[in-house]
Amino acid sequence: MSFWAITGELLQGFAYTAVIFFATLAAALPLGLVVSFGSMSRFTPLRALTRGIVWVIRGTPLMLQIIVCALGPGLWLGLPIRTTAQQLLMVCIAFTINYACYFSEIYRGGIQSVPYGQSEAGQVLGMTKSEIFFKVTLLQFVKRIIAPMSNEIITLVKDTALASVVVSVDLFTVAKQIVNKQVVLWPIFYAGLFYLIFNGVVTILLGRAEKKLSYFKV
Repeated sequence: MSFWAITGELLQGFAYTAVIFFATLAAALPLGLVVSFGSMSRFTPLRALTRGIVWVIRGTPLMLQIIVCALGPGLWLGLPIRTTAQQLLMVCIAFTINYACYFSEIYRGGIQSVPYGQSEAGQVLGMTKSEIFFKVTLLQFVKRIIAPMSNEIITLVKDTALASVVVSVDLFTVAKQIVNKQVVLWPIFYAGLFYLIFNGVVTILLGRAEKKLSYFKV
C-alpha cells in the first residue's frame, strides 16, 4: 500500500475515534454534574449509592468496563452486539459512564470549594437554590475546575484507543490491521501522530477557554 492509501485508511479510522471522543464528552459532561449532585445529596441512601458507584467505576479498568458493556447485553439479555454501530454505541456508553464518574468528583470538589457563606448570603437576599447555584456558585467553581477538567479531556483523547478491544474500525485498530497486512511498523507511529495532533488541537482550545474564563477570579 502507498503512503496515501494508508493515510486514507487511517483517516477513516480517525473519524470513528473522533465520534467516540465527542459523543463521550457531550454525554459525560452533563451526566457528571448530575452524579456530583447525587454524591452531595443530603439523602443518605442516594449519597451512599452514588459514591459507591463512583468508587467502583474509578477503581476498575476502563477496558474491563468496555468489555462488560459490549458482552453483557448478549450474555445476560440475549441481545448480542454485532454491528459496528452497536459496538460504537456500547463503547460510548462505557466511556460516558467512566468519565462521568471522574468528572463528578471534579465538579464536587469545585462546588464544595466555594465558601458556604456566599450561599447563605444569597439566601438572605431572597434568592432560590437554583439562582444561588447558577448566579453565585457556578460562576466561581467553573474557573476552579477548568484545569483538572482539561487534564481528563486530554486523557480521553488517548483512552479512545481502548475502543480497539471491541470496535474494529477505530484508528488504533486500523493501524494494527495495516501493520499485520504490510508487515511494517511505521503505520502504528503514524497513527500515534494522529493522536498527538488531535491532542494538540484539544489542548489549544482548552487553553483558550481557560483564558476566556480568567475573569472569574477566585
